[in-house]
Amino acid sequence: MRVYHLLSSQNALSDISLKRLRISRYGDLNDPFELFAGNLGDKRYRQAVRSWKDEFNKTKGLMCFSKKWENPVLWSHYGAKHRGICLGFDINDSFAIPIEYSDQRLPVEFENDDPSKGIKEDYVRRLVCTKFEHWRYEDEVRLIVGLDEGTVEDGSYFYPFSQELELREVVLGPLCQIPIEAVRSLVASIYQGVVVRKARLAFKWFTVVPDERFENGRSREDA
Repeated sequence: MRVYHLLSSQNALSDISLKRLRISRYGDLNDPFELFAGNLGDKRYRQAVRSWKDEFNKTKGLMCFSKKWENPVLWSHYGAKHRGICLGFDINDSFAIPIEYSDQRLPVEFENDDPSKGIKEDYVRRLVCTKFEHWRYEDEVRLIVGLDEGTVEDGSYFYPFSQELELREVVLGPLCQIPIEAVRSLVASIYQGVVVRKARLAFKWFTVVPDERFENGRSREDA
């Protein structure tokens, strides 16, 4: 499956050079409902779910992707206001978790319907893959990984590029100021077969598209 991860140009170039991607922590994500997709109207459930989330966050992290990179809102929110870079990866479908979007909270499911016995194991997957309907524009796919699978740098965890996370594309945002030839040179010195392209705003629709002037290795204004 081809998926895309948008970030600032500085972080993107660092990840390209060091061949790794930052693992996000649930407590740092921009959606406060992460892992709280369950209906917590019954106060007996709240502490049990909070305790489970705290324990889950101690050992698990995630990497977030979108199925497409053309949405301008994604570039605004995650691509440094169109100044950043998008990294395209091939990931193993069996590890990919597509997000499901809902306008309703999920009924909470405990082992033997007893909060003291913890959340059902098969219910955990529903919690990690359910978000509010209004996030649908992200068209998100996730990889859930153990923190012990990554390396630690200055308190952050990073997951190495591999056959399970293979870099295949690099897309410079419409307002990215880094010369595309510099990025192509960097990528070519480390990888084989990775496509580097420049994006632009579409002329007729609200979308981001490849800039034809820079396709196929070209970078001429009159291309």
